[in-house]
Amino acid sequence: MHLKTLKCNPFCLIASLEDPDMFNRPEQRASFEDLFHAFDRNVTFQYFKSFRRVRINFTNALAAAEARAKLHKSDFNGREVRLYFAQSVHIGSPHLEPPKPDKQFLLSPPPSPPVGWEQSKDAKPVINYDLLCAIARLGPGEKYELQPGTPTTPSVVVHVCENNQESSGNKEDMDEGRSPRPKIIQTRRPEFTPSVMQ
Repeated sequence: MHLKTLKCNPFCLIASLEDPDMFNRPEQRASFEDLFHAFDRNVTFQYFKSFRRVRINFTNALAAAEARAKLHKSDFNGREVRLYFAQSVHIGSPHLEPPKPDKQFLLSPPPSPPVGWEQSKDAKPVINYDLLCAIARLGPGEKYELQPGTPTTPSVVVHVCENNQESSGNKEDMDEGRSPRPKIIQTRRPEFTPSVMQ
């Protein structure tokens, strides 16, 4: 959208009135309208009370120009009346246009997708066969180096736990023939060392 240049409307005047009573009293409106009926019998008026403006629409451009020349900065009920030619501003096209179709599917709620749009298919999962093979070769008690160490970094090694058949001391597990539960060894709490000496 772009702004076009302002154009004066030769058939329309805007009157700036400082008297707020003129918008409320019909007799003052009638005397104000009589000023312009002298120039054009078919003149029409639009009152904008909150803006203290009156739009005066003439049927003849010459009558509008003559009225402005004679009545501009004239006195009406002790107040000055200022008259200006109305300006029309055209913003872009006179018709509303829909949004461009390439952005239309981003609206909420979305309309139908653009022409040629297809839903993307999920990618196939990547299977690392080297890792699966290395895990399959591991046996109890063996270790596997995932990342070899360098002079500045440590190596990453996986140790496979041995299959421990020792009983955890639960007689019910041994009677039913199930494999015994492993005994959970609690980690010892580190010794407390105060960080601030008092």
